[in-house]
Amino acid sequence: MSSTTDARFPQRRDTALLMHRVAEMGDLDALRALVAMSIAELQNAYLNPEQVAASRLLMGLDTQLVDDQTYFVIEIDGQLAGCGGWSRRATLYGGDSTPGRSAALLDPRADPARIRAMYTHPAHVRKGVGRRILELCEGAASSEGFQRAELVATLSGEALYAACGYAAIERFSDARGGVAVPLVRMTKTLR
Repeated sequence: MSSTTDARFPQRRDTALLMHRVAEMGDLDALRALVAMSIAELQNAYLNPEQVAASRLLMGLDTQLVDDQTYFVIEIDGQLAGCGGWSRRATLYGGDSTPGRSAALLDPRADPARIRAMYTHPAHVRKGVGRRILELCEGAASSEGFQRAELVATLSGEALYAACGYAAIERFSDARGGVAVPLVRMTKTLR
């Protein structure tokens, strides 16, 4: 078998090139920049400009996840490609400035783990970044005894979550950012 590449069969980007690690406090500035870029660019096909602006107030980085060491960074070729995490706390979605947050701990025997704050750099969509984050989160939550996971999806993320086995259980809008932003609550049974 030859080690050269056959031009008729272009190389696929292997998901093994997606490097991951637990986020650290020193990553916060880079993560905030990625989150802002992701919201600004990836929501445009689904939301009007006012809803995108409101999304910036509703969503964002939750540093509690970084403190809890349940937030992952994905890199491709040394570049920040995405981030996301899971939580054993009651807050279902939102960033540091989102009102109504709760740090109460969940009971893994009764409550679903929360999949939280997932963002992909616009240059790295459709490369397996979101799927890899979900795998990491689901594995970590399962290892702590959680049997289900729950998340709130934006319209731009709904298809990914559905393809990964999440089912929509509620469609709602959140107007706390000044304009109603459509969201989808989804759930999945973990292995």
